[in-house]
Amino acid sequence: MTTATTFEKRLFEDEIEPFIEQLRAARYADKTLRRKRSIAREFAQWTQQQRITSDHLNRNSAAEFVARMPQRAKTRVALERGTVRLFLEHLCTQGPLQRPCPRETDFGRNSYLQRYEDYLRRNRGLANNSVLVYLPFIRNFVSVQTIQTGCLSRDAFDTLKIQNFLLAQTKGRSGEYARLLATSLRSFLRFLFFAGETTQDFSSAVPMVRKYRMSAPPSFLSPEQTERVLAITERSTSTGRRDYAVLLLLARLGLRAGEVVSLELDDIRWRSGEIVIRGKGRVLDPLPLVCDVGEGLAAYIRNDRGVSSSRRVFLRTLAPRIGLTGPAAVGHIVRRALARAGIRRSGRGAAHLFRHGLGAKMIRHGASLSEIAEVLRHRSQNTTAIYSQVSFEALRTVALPWPLTGGVQ
Repeated sequence: MTTATTFEKRLFEDEIEPFIEQLRAARYADKTLRRKRSIAREFAQWTQQQRITSDHLNRNSAAEFVARMPQRAKTRVALERGTVRLFLEHLCTQGPLQRPCPRETDFGRNSYLQRYEDYLRRNRGLANNSVLVYLPFIRNFVSVQTIQTGCLSRDAFDTLKIQNFLLAQTKGRSGEYARLLATSLRSFLRFLFFAGETTQDFSSAVPMVRKYRMSAPPSFLSPEQTERVLAITERSTSTGRRDYAVLLLLARLGLRAGEVVSLELDDIRWRSGEIVIRGKGRVLDPLPLVCDVGEGLAAYIRNDRGVSSSRRVFLRTLAPRIGLTGPAAVGHIVRRALARAGIRRSGRGAAHLFRHGLGAKMIRHGASLSEIAEVLRHRSQNTTAIYSQVSFEALRTVALPWPLTGGVQ
């Protein structure tokens, strides 16, 4: 064993405990930390056996380490893959390497997701809520394509594979889900072409999905259903109190799922009784902090949120303690709540049932479409017009007069 190789082995092993302490600060359980410490040690020993130095350490090395023993339990493979990825990130950002996280020679699953996110924010100028909608679709696409090798190969891109993926993912889904998936995938494929990662722009392989406005009345929760969901939500646990605060924001203020995810601690103005919502188009909308919403938020933040480097209000309950990853996380919270209340979901996203319910409640209590648009922060009257379908009285206000001839009344 050469002196350089011995140094590299010691270099990696010396960083294991700082790595574990970093995970402990992120609230990983002790049992999980023991497993990750063992895997990090195995990885350090494996790099020494393979004579891999820090200069040649990359994500391909991690993929080779995970694939060294085939026919193992999927849970073990996933644990190893995740641990080594975190260990590499630690070595690059906090450890001795101090250089950009190493990339693999092929398409890097995580590196390309990060580059795509940067592209959406910096080049396209998309608001955070829009980015949070796009990324889960692309993360799923990349996961499906890399399930065998852990890397995203250029072979993954051809018209047939892309369209087969769309067909498989949209089966049994709503038209809105299909439209968002197609939009996100088209954007990602266009990014890869502009970045020079594909020789052909495959965005044209993604078919357009039509969206018909006013084709059907919106699905919504009745006031009784909304109150039943809130009443049955478990509030004796930290997860339950977090979910209750999320549901209150949806039910009382009609927030979108992405707006709940993007909410930060500084957005809650306790003294003035306001909450600032980061809406569509980077617009900041102050809303009144109604009593039960304020109480629910205060209970969660004071007792359950804990310490985190993230400024997001709502965090994951499991390590790492970071903000919720996207609107899908809010949808998951809502679906669990609806299941507990025995309510069967239909139509578009689960979280939007509360928003539609608030709009339907307002119009049935005599509110005008312009008043609903102001409360729900719609930028177009066409968006608000869908609520006219739940009230015949409201439909009369938007119907055209019947054409008459000869003065007949």
